[in-house]
Amino acid sequence: MIIDCHCDALSKMWSHRVDFNDDSILDVSYQKWMQSPVKVQCFAIYVPEHTPTESKFAVALHMVDLFFEKIIKPFANIHFVQTKVEIESLKPNEKGAMLTLEGLDCIGADLYKLRILLQLGVKMIGMSWNSANLAVDGIGEPRGCGLSSLGRKVIELANQHKTWVDLAHISEQGFDEAVELSDHLIVSHANSRSVCTHARNLTDKQIRKIINHSGLIGITFVQYFVTTSHRATIEDLLRHISFILSVGGENHLVFGSDFDGTDQFVENLSSINQYGSLQAAMKQKFPASIVEKISYQNFINHFPD
Repeated sequence: MIIDCHCDALSKMWSHRVDFNDDSILDVSYQKWMQSPVKVQCFAIYVPEHTPTESKFAVALHMVDLFFEKIIKPFANIHFVQTKVEIESLKPNEKGAMLTLEGLDCIGADLYKLRILLQLGVKMIGMSWNSANLAVDGIGEPRGCGLSSLGRKVIELANQHKTWVDLAHISEQGFDEAVELSDHLIVSHANSRSVCTHARNLTDKQIRKIINHSGLIGITFVQYFVTTSHRATIEDLLRHISFILSVGGENHLVFGSDFDGTDQFVENLSSINQYGSLQAAMKQKFPASIVEKISYQNFINHFPD
């Protein structure tokens, strides 16, 4: 059993007008999912930066509609999950789909838009993408500012709704401020900067803060977050897991593949139906209890109640 905290299938379905059932362009499609050990998949609402500002919230709602109409509704064995109980109640032949938000561009300055998305079932709020929004700067914004008053209100709303605050992509100052304010923390898709020096990866200090605040870190399969080499292997990925385990992350590691978010992945791990390769390698390297925790138990144990 595996729980994956991040994929961008909704964005690709929206931008390429493809069907979820069996389109080869998708890393996470129905057919590929059914061939995988992934029990619960989180589907991110990511509105591309080039989308006109006045259209961004409508596009986000369109992706919510795609989630329900193309992923949930057509398949009797896929269930919309919003609670720990719903995840644990899934039958052996059933899968769970969760709705998340990547970046706050789509709400502009309007907190009511975020409330609507929460009411529609979003369980994880990504504070930013790489660029700045009105809540906080992203990691790619040179000024690197922290939370605005809107950003603080977003976190307050997340706490009220018992929703994860996702710090993937956020500026370092924003990270430090958000960690102190958030009840439920996750970095849905990032690795260790000590192992691979990409700016989107987490510093040792950030990893320790997530651990100390009972948060989660989603190991991601994006090639350039895994290694500076031109090719990334599963062994390279395991080095990130080993490092975070070595600094106390046993109860805080999960998976956040970022399938459909790029076309550059770890070799033999470029779509959801290839998770078995990672499972096999992990079982050879780590104790069964560690593999179980990272695969699904940490996610369930930290689920906001």
